[in-house]
Amino acid sequence: MKVLLVNGSPRQKGNTAVALTRVAQELSKEGIESEIVWIGNSPVRGCIACGQCAAKSLRRCIFDDDICNRVSEKFSEVDGLIIGSPVYYGQPNGALLAILQRAFYSNSASIAGKPAASIAVCRRGGATAAFEAMNMPFQMLNMPVVTSQYWNIVYGREPGEAELDTEGMQTMRTLARNMAWLLKCTDGKPAPGRPSDEPWEPMHFIR
Repeated sequence: MKVLLVNGSPRQKGNTAVALTRVAQELSKEGIESEIVWIGNSPVRGCIACGQCAAKSLRRCIFDDDICNRVSEKFSEVDGLIIGSPVYYGQPNGALLAILQRAFYSNSASIAGKPAASIAVCRRGGATAAFEAMNMPFQMLNMPVVTSQYWNIVYGREPGEAELDTEGMQTMRTLARNMAWLLKCTDGKPAPGRPSDEPWEPMHFIR
């Protein structure tokens, strides 16, 4: 079993990396493989609502000039997903959101139903709002949200300071153990006996 961890910070070895690394270390103790993918600091595209990924059943974004599809193609290889982001103005990093929105929309079939969690890393405030924003897509994709002993928030400003947040590091370890427990309970597969999904019945409010 394997968990994909996405580092949504432009700083490869910043505090978001510290938090995700702690999760990865604990997953390893539980016998769960993991991979940390850094989104990098190169420009990324936002979704332009062209619909070509859906129209052509590509399972990937039509644009292939940034890291979006590199992240998306790993969805089918893993049993769980954890995303981490620094907090900017009470929100996750915009580049991470752009990547995930495109990846989730174009390749939802490869990640839907798999356990997921998010981690917000901040200097002081805005973490709960960013945390909630990152969890929103999981609920739209029937992905069980893995909990911890507290909201998955870690504090730190300068690189490495997150290590000093002892409660935050404990929260990361607990999150990892809960993810491992859920994957072991389901053997890395959708929960047995889970109800089948009804055909989607979209309703627009403006008619």
